[in-house]
Amino acid sequence: MSRLDGFARELRSPLTILLVVASVLGGIWAAVLLTPHQEVQALGQQLSVGAQPPSTTLSGPPRIVQVGNTSLDVPDVTIYGPLRPQLSIGPVQRNESAGRALSALAEGRSPERALAAIVDGFERWYAWATLVLVAVVLGLCGVVGSWRVLAVLRRTARRSGAGARPARIARQLSRRLTRATVLALTAALLAWGISGVLAVAGARELRDARSLTDLTGAHHVSPSPVGPEVSGVRGVVIGDSRVARLGGPTLPDASPEDLACARSTDSLARQVGAAIGDEVLNLACSGARITAGLRAPQLTGGVVVPPQIGRLKQVEDPAFVVVAVGPNDLNWTDLIGYCYAVIDCADNFTAGEFRYRLAAFDRDYADLLADLATLPSRPRVVVVTSYDVLRPDASCAAVRGPLQFPGLTPAEVQLLADRNAELNEVLTTGAHRYGFDVVDPPLAPLCTPSPDGLGPDLQSLDDQHPFHPTGVGELRLTIPVVDRIGVPAGVPPG
Repeated sequence: MSRLDGFARELRSPLTILLVVASVLGGIWAAVLLTPHQEVQALGQQLSVGAQPPSTTLSGPPRIVQVGNTSLDVPDVTIYGPLRPQLSIGPVQRNESAGRALSALAEGRSPERALAAIVDGFERWYAWATLVLVAVVLGLCGVVGSWRVLAVLRRTARRSGAGARPARIARQLSRRLTRATVLALTAALLAWGISGVLAVAGARELRDARSLTDLTGAHHVSPSPVGPEVSGVRGVVIGDSRVARLGGPTLPDASPEDLACARSTDSLARQVGAAIGDEVLNLACSGARITAGLRAPQLTGGVVVPPQIGRLKQVEDPAFVVVAVGPNDLNWTDLIGYCYAVIDCADNFTAGEFRYRLAAFDRDYADLLADLATLPSRPRVVVVTSYDVLRPDASCAAVRGPLQFPGLTPAEVQLLADRNAELNEVLTTGAHRYGFDVVDPPLAPLCTPSPDGLGPDLQSLDDQHPFHPTGVGELRLTIPVVDRIGVPAGVPPG
């Protein structure tokens, strides 16, 4: 009882009460701010797990922060107390681990490992923060204890003839300081434990999250319908110059938009239409990107071309949509040209730029897929991947390039093939997540003899538009596309 009485008497001390309050408020505040966020690997990305800086509000939502971009509060989740989780992401990386993670999601497997990694990271952060809290509270107690010792010594020295025994004073001070430290540390750890329990209880709703969209809410605004209504067509082709067939014969009744977009008489839409015996609308445009061409207007050849998705929405019940995107979004032509112009293009700067563009494309591509998935007629969607323009063992003029440039080495050709494979991984994984079909263009790279004598599939450096499909190449691409969409009954083959 004497010890409890001693703690009770100590709690009546204004200085001890002030120390306890400072330890709870200051200790928790310092623990949250001073404890570094813990790095974890989840979904192929480097994430940081920790807590938000304390605020004056009694409650608030968890937060997701994209480094260098913005912060998003998790809606419909409320955490009471000062301990509110924060997850920092970015910049987004594309790598082998991310590919495996995205493939797992595409196959419908739950991201339990990713969530477990995040939970483990928060537990590590909480453990380190607890140690920081203890250190801060002990530091505060040391400062207050030192001040108290000095005050007692000064008060004792002023007493005339007090005759106080130093040993007795030391014992009394030791007991008082010990009690104050135990009270402050107990109060701080109790408040910290309650904060942790409240954080876990409030974040319980996050267990059902399966994506960042589940956590932050979706923000997707699809392009509005634009242009006149179109009927009487069976399908639509959207995309870039590969399916517009840049370099092909001009349409006899070409509009200014057709001319600006370089739509040809042997475009993919024309050849698919001929194969199935029905009308196929060609909305593809040379130079189109997702952000300037498919989901937003495109300025080309002095003509403002409306968003292809907006035009697509005006087509009455299309049975299929063929999509070809990617290389323009990554500035693929610039990348190839750079590799031709330098001795070795496998530098870190170029690699970082490519991954930055690929990550941005990944996000834009997700918006495009969402647009296609919500079309009212539920057409069959066929995504066309990118193709390799050269083989690593190639040795023709297309590899050597213009005389004033070093040309491509086998290592550089392989580098371009590897990066093309990364782009195709994004295209394929995204398409499969929505149940869309994927077509890999069966086009022979340059420097490859034509097996059937019909000629090359790609335009060479001597042509006006290198690396784009020839009429023969477009025809070869038509075959697997028609195989995916099917030929209507009653249409003779060929």
